[in-house]
Amino acid sequence: MSLLRRVNTSLPQVVGFTRRSLKSLKFAGDSLDSSSSPALIHGIHVFHCPDTLGIVAKLSECIASRGGNILGADIFVPQKKQVFYSRSDFVFDPAKWPRVKMEEDFLKLSKMFNAMKSVVRVPTVDPKYKIAVLASKQDHCLVDLLHGWQDGRLPVDITCIISIVTVENGILPVFLSAYSSMVLSGNFLSSYGKDIINIHHGLLPSFKGGNPSKQAFDAGVKLIGATSHFVTEELDAGPIIEQMVIILLLTTAINSLPLNI
Repeated sequence: MSLLRRVNTSLPQVVGFTRRSLKSLKFAGDSLDSSSSPALIHGIHVFHCPDTLGIVAKLSECIASRGGNILGADIFVPQKKQVFYSRSDFVFDPAKWPRVKMEEDFLKLSKMFNAMKSVVRVPTVDPKYKIAVLASKQDHCLVDLLHGWQDGRLPVDITCIISIVTVENGILPVFLSAYSSMVLSGNFLSSYGKDIINIHHGLLPSFKGGNPSKQAFDAGVKLIGATSHFVTEELDAGPIIEQMVIILLLTTAINSLPLNI
């Protein structure tokens, strides 16, 4: 189903689409962002429901009717699947749209479209997500992650670090346990019941498993990178979230690849 058919004349003009299957919308009009007005704060709404007409219109109406302004929206309707996904970034005045009322408004939309998922977040108000980090032997990625968390650039609370067991001077850190290119069992994933994200140092679906940088180097590829994906029972086979690409030069040394990625 084409995205264009659900954008009707009651919506602001759509000014562009990307060529990706995930279509990013920017709405024309006066710019209202949280930096231009101290009273405005940032909100995020994620929506997943059966595909039908009028979803975008109702989402926009819900936010605009409370004085909010959409800064950007990502819309995705998979081919041959009657499902709709969206992520809306917006700003609003909490005095005009209290957090409790916002939850009620999006709940009404969820019931209207029989949504499978409807999540609204206000990062400056809501509690931070608590996450655990599973790290491999190489420590530079963990160090960079912890620096970002300490500087406040990551809106999460890191409550646990799980990595390779190491023994130094006879001391075994109690927060560490064995983890390296392991496949988490279906029982573990179902018992946990929440999303687990893996950051793989290779461009999946190529170069799965251990030491993907060396695999890519040995294969003579000219593009390398990293992939974030959801974890499933099958190693490095979960749905891909995002990928980053780096050009591999002839002068690139293999031992520098993990640091560059």
